[in-house]
Parts: sequence; structure tokens; C-alpha cells
Amino acid sequence: MRHYHSPLYVSYGIVDETEGLKQALSLARNNNASLDVLVVSPEFPKEFPDYREKYAASLIAQVEASIRTTKAAIKLEEDAVETSIDLISDKTPSIKIIQYVLQHGHDLLIKEAESLGDSGSGFKALDMELLRKCPCAVWLCRPIAHSRQQIQVAVAIDPFSTEQMAENLSIRMLELSQSLANSCSNELQIVSCWDYEFESFLRDSIWVKASDAEIVEVVLKTQQEHRSALERLISASRVSGNHRVHHLRGMPEECIPAFVAARNIDILVMGTVARTGLPGFVFGNTAENIVQKLSCSLMALKPQGFVSPVKAY
Repeated sequence: MRHYHSPLYVSYGIVDETEGLKQALSLARNNNASLDVLVVSPEFPKEFPDYREKYAASLIAQVEASIRTTKAAIKLEEDAVETSIDLISDKTPSIKIIQYVLQHGHDLLIKEAESLGDSGSGFKALDMELLRKCPCAVWLCRPIAHSRQQIQVAVAIDPFSTEQMAENLSIRMLELSQSLANSCSNELQIVSCWDYEFESFLRDSIWVKASDAEIVEVVLKTQQEHRSALERLISASRVSGNHRVHHLRGMPEECIPAFVAARNIDILVMGTVARTGLPGFVFGNTAENIVQKLSCSLMALKPQGFVSPVKAY
């Protein structure tokens, strides 16, 4: 199934980005799409105007060499994925990147993740700005050591929402992640977290006289309602491939990173929270807490109707 028609890969042009290019070129190949590459560099010193063009040419030449090397590494024919390279220089690269996406109509942005520290988890400021404000889906890549057939794909689903846009987003996430899993290990891991946050209060409060049986009943009801809502979403998405459902009790910001680590997940698909039609983006606290604990590649999808606060021009 073809999901992305116009992917964009963002490069700095001065570091080894082979791992990110592997994932970008593979995705472009699987979607029968070309791959545009945007090289982002700092503004060249105005004191040396004669060297500006040579510096830009050197960055583009390095990226071209990296593309050739990466294609050979993943056994991709030289002409299998058409690529084009463009370059921008600015002090605020996140804004320029998002404007480029808006101006050229890209539907997916791919970039190597920049981890917060030595642990290899979390994302630096530029990556977080793209997650919050970029109008299209964002794929932040981390190295994957094993073969494509062993890549583990998971999707995190929250089935409880009163808004239709959230339900539609969950269905899109399931469809996309199933297609992605089919091109990798052929098994999708669906993870969803539930809890009854008032249980400890009900059990410990001197003001509430609920019996153990009453508390157990309402907790089980919450679990069953959450699982039923999850199953309805899976059914609505028509996910028919090989998949496993992990219905975990606990807070998502704790359970999902722990699940990803324990299951050696390589790519996690997540949704982001937005206010449809409004010129702004609210990346929910739960989502922020989750992504800052991840050490795998992240695919983040926006709801339909999301409006970036960044203007195209």
C-alpha cells in the first residue's frame, strides 16, 4: 500500500547520516516515490563571500556521495529511487525546514534523530520543534543494526477520545503501521495502556466506603471498555495482517517506553495531539513524556486538518 508520495529527507551534509538515508531510501522505494533531500547549513560568514558557493557545492557533493554509498549498502540500484538535492542556510533551521515542507507539499519529513544525551534516548530541540509544528508526518531515524526482515514495528493507540479526528488518526496509524510491518518483520505490535486512576483513592480514603467488590467491578469494567474500544478501532482499520495486541495497565509515559525497550522495538508509530483548524499545535504532555524516553526510531502522525503555526512565506 502506498502511503507517501513526496518524502523529504533533511541532512546536515557534514556528518555520517548513512543510517537515516537507509531508512529514507527504503521507504521511498517501498512507496514507489522519489526522495528529495534538503541540506541544512548555518549561514556562511559574510566576511568570506567568495567561498560561499564552494562551501555549498562541497555539502551537496558530500550528500551525493552518501546517497551512492547508502544505495550500494542496501543493494538498491542507482536509478531505483530518483533523488534531488536542495540547500538552505539560516539561523533558525526548524522554521526554514517547515516552510520548505509547506512550499513544496511534502507529506513526510525524514531526519536522523538527535538524542539528548549519551543514553541515546529523547530528542533535541530541533527534532521537538518538527514534531510540534511540522504540518506533515515526521520520521526521526535511529540506527537499526539487523536486517529488514527482523525490524520490529509497534504502534501506540489510545482508543478513548470524544473527537472524531482522534479516531480517524488512530485508524490511519494502524493502517500505516501494518503496511510498514508487512515490509519488515511481517508482525505488528499494537500497544495500548489503560488504568483506573481513582482506585488507590477509593481503597485508601476515609471518606469513601466502597467495598472491595465494588472497586474490583468498576476497575474490570474500565478495562473491558478500553479493550472493546481498542478492538473496534482495529476492526475499523481493517488490519488483517499478522499482529499482536498488548493491553497494558499503567501510565502510557511509563508503560510504552518500557514496552519498546523490553520488546526491542525498532520503529514506534505514534499520534500527536492537535487542535483542528487552529493555527497552532499542542503536543500533549503525555506524548512529550513518552518520546523523551524513547531510544528507537519514531514515526509521528498529525491529525487531518492540522494547521502549522509556521507560515509558508
